[in-house]
Amino acid sequence: MWIKEAANGLGLTVEVTKHLCHRVSPFQTIDIYDTVKTGRMMLLDGVIQLSEWDEFCYQEMMAHVPLMAHPAPENVLVIGGGDGGVLREVAKHSCVRRIDQCEIDEAVIQCSKEFLPSMACGYDDPRVHTFIGDGSEFIREHEAEYDVIIVDSTDPAGPGEPLFGEDFYRAMKRALRPGGVIASQSESIFLLPEIVRRLLKIAGTVFTHYGYGSILVPTYPTGMIGVCAASDARDVRVPVREPDAELSAKLRYYTPEIHRSCFTAPKFALAMTKGLNDE
Repeated sequence: MWIKEAANGLGLTVEVTKHLCHRVSPFQTIDIYDTVKTGRMMLLDGVIQLSEWDEFCYQEMMAHVPLMAHPAPENVLVIGGGDGGVLREVAKHSCVRRIDQCEIDEAVIQCSKEFLPSMACGYDDPRVHTFIGDGSEFIREHEAEYDVIIVDSTDPAGPGEPLFGEDFYRAMKRALRPGGVIASQSESIFLLPEIVRRLLKIAGTVFTHYGYGSILVPTYPTGMIGVCAASDARDVRVPVREPDAELSAKLRYYTPEIHRSCFTAPKFALAMTKGLNDE
């Protein structure tokens, strides 16, 4: 049996062995499969969200890029990320004292805990406090509270749509403590360049420093996705901390060198984003 994700003129086909979970929530349809090559895989409304084979690439970069761009993060907010993978990575930082999560769809959390324990183990950390609700509304209730905000969202449609607008980025800025850093899922520069361009324009309008980092994820169409990082305090493209020996032993993708190099854009991308904030 094969499943296929097809959108925006491009598709990906994956051989599966078993359909483990099918649930319809008030927000979306959740499916989890066992696959031949990629372990267990989750789809939301037919769109691949993660696989056990390569999820570490995405989770590590989404978490450690903003955390390592901050000298001493203590309070962290994760918006979305119902599978728990980003929580798992944030919890690897001993300097972090509190991890808040706002996830709109409780069913994603429940399915992940049942079928994706290698990611849902992120919920086991006592520093994690989960709130069920709309992240775009939650953020407005918390001013000057977080050192790092990570937005692990779906694509800009359905529940994830409000998380791709300027109002939301301004709300994130208000929710940051001095020196704070944000990072958000920012799509593939090959597949959805117009969204990447719009997000970078918003980030450059709202924050002093910003950048688009590329992440290799084989099970995403085009094999990559982006993280948009931003801050008023410092250049987010350069880590101000490095993993100690204990943390480094737990990582499979992130290194300080990858942190720096992921923000180096190819020529066509530089041309596409040139002069964004001069328009």
